[in-house]
Amino acid sequence: MREVIRVIAARLRDFVADRRSAKRFKVHLPCTVGLISNFPGAEGARRNAALEGQTGDVSASGLCLMMPAVHIGGHYLTGSGTTLMILLELPDGPILLDATAMRHERVDQTQSQMNFLIGVRIKDMSKQDRDRFVNFVREL
Repeated sequence: MREVIRVIAARLRDFVADRRSAKRFKVHLPCTVGLISNFPGAEGARRNAALEGQTGDVSASGLCLMMPAVHIGGHYLTGSGTTLMILLELPDGPILLDATAMRHERVDQTQSQMNFLIGVRIKDMSKQDRDRFVNFVREL
């Protein structure tokens, strides 16, 4: 049933209007995704284990991630209030950004191990990484 709703919504976007504010570009970039958890420690925050995946598309304000799972060590990437730390491999080198999952869905891909699509909104990144990312998106 959820698949039917997703297909209908996608077709409505084609005929009515796409509610997304930023233009998306299909590009496959390697990425590593981890959770940021606030635990007392030497650094004040601890990075849990990470998953490797790739982007399906990018925009100036968000990413579509293709991932093999939606959880790391029992913690969901898509949980409410969860901040993701994403290392994104741009052609001119990696950038680091914080993001929040806005939606996710399971996709059936027979030739790939990337079984989950996760839409994320970018929350924060350094000014230098932001400039490089925005320039990359503009060049697409």
